[in-house]
Amino acid sequence: MLTDHVTLISPGKVNLFLEVGVRRPDGYHDVATVLQALDERAADVVEMAPADALAVTCVPDIGVSAEDNLATRALVLLGEVAGRTPAFAVTLHKRLPAAAGLGGASSNAAAVLVGACRFWGLDPASGEVLGIARSLGADVPFFIEGGTALYTGRGDVLARRLPTNALALVLINPGEPVSTAAAYAHFDRRLRGPARDVTTMLEALQSGDSSAVASALANNLGEVAVEIAPSVGEARSFLRQAPGVLGALVAGSGSTVFGICEDQTSAEDVAREASTREGWWSVATCASSTGVRFVTPEGR
Repeated sequence: MLTDHVTLISPGKVNLFLEVGVRRPDGYHDVATVLQALDERAADVVEMAPADALAVTCVPDIGVSAEDNLATRALVLLGEVAGRTPAFAVTLHKRLPAAAGLGGASSNAAAVLVGACRFWGLDPASGEVLGIARSLGADVPFFIEGGTALYTGRGDVLARRLPTNALALVLINPGEPVSTAAAYAHFDRRLRGPARDVTTMLEALQSGDSSAVASALANNLGEVAVEIAPSVGEARSFLRQAPGVLGALVAGSGSTVFGICEDQTSAEDVAREASTREGWWSVATCASSTGVRFVTPEGR
C-alpha cells in the first residue's frame, strides 16, 4: 500500500560536552561535541503528505517564512539530487522553543528528509542524503542517526557512536532567545581558557553512571549565553540549587539550560516547579537512543 501521509517525531538535543575552538579562515569553528537526542516529550511533530506543490507551515507561526525555513531548503535540495519535484504539504508542530540551543530547526530539516525518503523510496542513511543534511547544518546528520555521539570538524563529522545512558533530564527555557550567530560572534571577542578534553565525558558515558556524566558536563559557549541573556544564568542557578539535580549546563548556544537528575521523578518535580516561574518553559525528558522517527503505521 502506498504511503499517503506520515507523522514523525522531530526530537530536540542537548550537548553533554561542547568545546568550541578559534574561528577558522573559512568562518567556521573547530568543534568537539557530544550530542544527545531527547525523547518525544522534548520534540516537535512533523506531518507530511503529497500535494500539488511544496508548502511548509509552522504551528504556531514562529515568524519564519516558508522560503527561509530550513525544512523547505532540505526538500528542495533532496529533490534536486533525486531528480524529483518536492511537492509536499508539511506541517511543523512547534513544541520546542525557538533560538533555544535544542536544534529544533535542524531536527525539522532531518525529519522532512527522512519523510521524503520514505515517499520516494530512498535510504536516509545513504551518503547522498547525509551529504545534503551536512550542507544544511552541522546538527542535521545527527538527527537522522540520533542516539549519543561524538562529532568533530565543525560539528558535522561523526567521530564515534556512544552508548545512550538512561539519563533523566529536565529542560528550562527562560523565554529569552539567544541567536546562534550572535553567540559565536560574542565568543570570538572573548578571552578563552585552555581547551577541555572530551575524554572524561566519554569515560563517564561508558561507565553508565549518571553522576559521572553530570560531573563531566562542559560547554565553553555557556558563559556567552549568560552574558547575552542574563535570564539564562538565572535558570541555570535555579537548576543547580534544585533538589535531585546532579549537574546543570547551558544547552548549546542557549537559551535553554538542562539538568541531569537523580531519577525521572526528580526531573518531573523540578520541571513542575520551574513552570510556576513567569515566562519559563520547562519539560522533564530523558535521553533517547533514536533520532527522528515515524509514529504512523505507514512509516514503521
